[in-house]
Amino acid sequence: MKKMFAVFGLGRFGGSLVKEFSELGVEVMAIDIDQDKVNEYSMIATHAVQCNAIDESTLKALGVRNFDHAFVSFGDNIESSILTSLLLKELGVPIVWSKAQNDYHQKVLEKVGVDRVIHPERDMAKRIANHIVTDKIIDYIELSKNYSMVEIRASDKIHNKTLMDLDVRAKYGCNIVGFQRGEEIVVAPSAEDMIYKGDVLIVLGHNADIHRFEEEGV
Repeated sequence: MKKMFAVFGLGRFGGSLVKEFSELGVEVMAIDIDQDKVNEYSMIATHAVQCNAIDESTLKALGVRNFDHAFVSFGDNIESSILTSLLLKELGVPIVWSKAQNDYHQKVLEKVGVDRVIHPERDMAKRIANHIVTDKIIDYIELSKNYSMVEIRASDKIHNKTLMDLDVRAKYGCNIVGFQRGEEIVVAPSAEDMIYKGDVLIVLGHNADIHRFEEEGV
């Protein structure tokens, strides 16, 4: 069965989510207070709904219990963001991700039980910074405050070595969970798999361990 998504708030972030879901062929409901925005996304989303106020009866009428994942992105309206997030969790939506405006907003969202707090601008800034400070790191995804998944390009230093030779887990405390060579992606590689210069290693672990591996091991 296909998953169903709901996006509350059709600003830059919420609107972009709706467009991406639509391009992926995912069923998505787009909700906003602004009728013009709803009209704009009515041809993109599976359903587009205008709501003047988000309350329990409104959410029930929207059939939120049918959705697997909801995103709350209400621009500067922090009160609506918090209330909607709380109600979505209380009404049984399995996964709720909410966009936060600041650290105080994040703390409240965490208190009401959202599954993930999103800081789009800050998250993108971290990815860009981690990409720019070294020519080895291609991409960076923050999994939590202390753990990340990073794509690192293999250099001459580890060319023609197996994962057993590298022994990254024992030496640095992080894990190579896959690698990409051209168009081929290898997931859960074996200890005998060979690494060549230019391969893209997918490394998972504590930020400090990944940084040490990137500085010393690759």
